Amino acid sequence: MWVLGVTGGIGSGKTTVTNLFAEYGIEVIDADLIARAVMAPGSAALTAVNERYGPQALLADGNLNRGWLRERVFSDPSEKTWLNQLTHPLIRQKLLEQLEQARSPYVILSAPLLIENKLTALCDRVLLVDVSPAVQRERTVARDQVSSAQVDAIMQVQASRQERLAVADDIIHNDGPLADLSPQVQHLHELYLTLASKALQPDGKPL
Repeated sequence: MWVLGVTGGIGSGKTTVTNLFAEYGIEVIDADLIARAVMAPGSAALTAVNERYGPQALLADGNLNRGWLRERVFSDPSEKTWLNQLTHPLIRQKLLEQLEQARSPYVILSAPLLIENKLTALCDRVLLVDVSPAVQRERTVARDQVSSAQVDAIMQVQASRQERLAVADDIIHNDGPLADLSPQVQHLHELYLTLASKALQPDGKPL
């Protein structure tokens, strides 16, 4: 399976972009959705979080209190390390399972920490959804109803814009209006169909 890694910082619009690829029938494996699934009520990971932090880590309905946990781990690097060691192996296992099951002409692996977590090793090509830090901050504050300080803290632990640009094979610029995205996605989708097709031998097996 030919894998396109899609990444970008918080508020960059990765989901909007991958939804456009999905309209062409491309399967999208979303690391954020998998991360939520591994923390579902009754899961071993959520049980471990509850045991470590107590009931304040949970909402009244038993789901993870994501806002509280985000503030907790971003204020204490050792807690962030503990949480990553708990969740990252589970997320990676699910990613691999879903990539193996994908059946579209190519498959997208969407992850905000694609570079930081070395998930680029699973990808044949990397697409960056790029925006300026000011736009990231503005969109995230409006979407998540959080403070600029909290957004800045998240941005500081993610790869920098320059680091992402250095790794990216392709770039979608998303500082502008939504209408600017569709032509960029269409052009890249056609490119990826060609690349994925060339990566296969006539018998359908990877080179």
